[in-house]
Amino acid sequence: MLDGEAVTRPPLSPSGRRVEPGDDGEREPAPPNATSRHPPNASTRPRPPTTIPSGSMSLTLLLVQILNGLQFGVILFLVAAGLTLVFGVMDFVNLAHGVQYMIGAYLTATAVAATGNFGLGLALGLAAALVLGLVMEVVLFRHLTRRDHLEQVLATFGVILVATDGVKMIFGPAPIALGVPAALSGSVVLMPGLLYPVWRLAIIASGLFVAFLLWFLITRTRIGMLVRAGSTHPEMVSALGVDIDRLFLFVFAFGAMLAGFSGAMAGPILSVEPHMGDTVLILAFVVIVIGGIGSVRGALVASLIVGLVDTLGRAFATDLLRLVVDRSAAAQAGPAIASMAIYLFMAAVLIFKPSGLFTGERATWTK
Repeated sequence: MLDGEAVTRPPLSPSGRRVEPGDDGEREPAPPNATSRHPPNASTRPRPPTTIPSGSMSLTLLLVQILNGLQFGVILFLVAAGLTLVFGVMDFVNLAHGVQYMIGAYLTATAVAATGNFGLGLALGLAAALVLGLVMEVVLFRHLTRRDHLEQVLATFGVILVATDGVKMIFGPAPIALGVPAALSGSVVLMPGLLYPVWRLAIIASGLFVAFLLWFLITRTRIGMLVRAGSTHPEMVSALGVDIDRLFLFVFAFGAMLAGFSGAMAGPILSVEPHMGDTVLILAFVVIVIGGIGSVRGALVASLIVGLVDTLGRAFATDLLRLVVDRSAAAQAGPAIASMAIYLFMAAVLIFKPSGLFTGERATWTK
C-alpha cells in the first residue's frame, strides 16, 4: 500500500463481524463443540454472488479510486508533457527521460534533507534538474539531434545504464525517504466517510496548474510561437535569424525540469530508488502514443485516461469478473486483465486512430 493512500474498510455486520467482499450475508458462528471448519452439507455453503458486493464497490471506494486515478494521471502528464515537447519540437526520441524523473526525485530528497524545508528543497531540486538538463543537452544530446532515431534510442539507453549505476554508487541501491511536507500532511474530509490525503490533492492541483502554464506559454507568448514554428518548420525559423539550437536547448531543459518536478511530487508517496523511472517511462510513451505524438493537449487527455483506466481496472476488475465467472477464476484473471487494460486501450485507439487522439498537433493546443 502506498504511503498516504486513502483506505476504505468493509462495514461491520449487526453482530460486530466484519463483512468481507463477496459475503452473501452474515453467517451464524460455529457452535462451541464444532470440530470441523466445513459445513455439513452443500446447502449451507455460501452461494457465489450474482451482483457486485456492495462493500467492495461502494460509492466511497469508487470516488477514492477516481481521485487516485486522477493523481496518477497527473504524474504521468508531468512526465509525458516534457517527453512529447522534446519529440515534437526536436524530433528526438529520449529514452533517458525516465532517468530525469528519477534524478529529480533524488535531487529534491537530498536538498530537503540538507535544508530541512520542503519548499526550499523543491526549488533547489528543480533548479538542479534544469541545470542538469542544460548540461546533458549541450554535452550529449545536441550531437544526436540530427541523427536517425535508432542512434538516438541506443545512445539514450546507454545514458539510462550509466545514470542508474551512478545513482547506485552515490546513494546506494536502497530507497531513500522523502517525507510529505508538514503543511500538506494529513487528510481532509471530502464527504461523510471519505478522508483523502492532502498531498495527493496537491499533486492533482499542481499538475493542472502546470497544464495551464504550458497552455499559456505555448499559445500566448513569443517563445511559444517559436516553439510551435520550430516544431513544424525548423529550417524557416533558423533562416529568420532564430538560433534553433538555443530553442532546442530551452525545450530540452524545460522538459527535464518537468520530469524532475514529477519525480519530486511522486517521491513522498512512492519509493525514491534507482529504477523508479523505468515503469513511468513506459507509461509515458503509452500516453504520447494515445494522445498523439507531439501534442501537449493530447498528453493531458491521454494521461488522465490512462491513470483512470489503470487505477479503476486494478480496483474493480476482479469484482466485475465475478459477475460472469466463479470467484477463484476471477481472482486469477482479474489482476492480469487489469495490468493489460491500458495496453488494450492503446491498441483500440491505434486501430481507429493510428496517429493518436489528437492527430497532427505538434506542440500545440489550438488545432
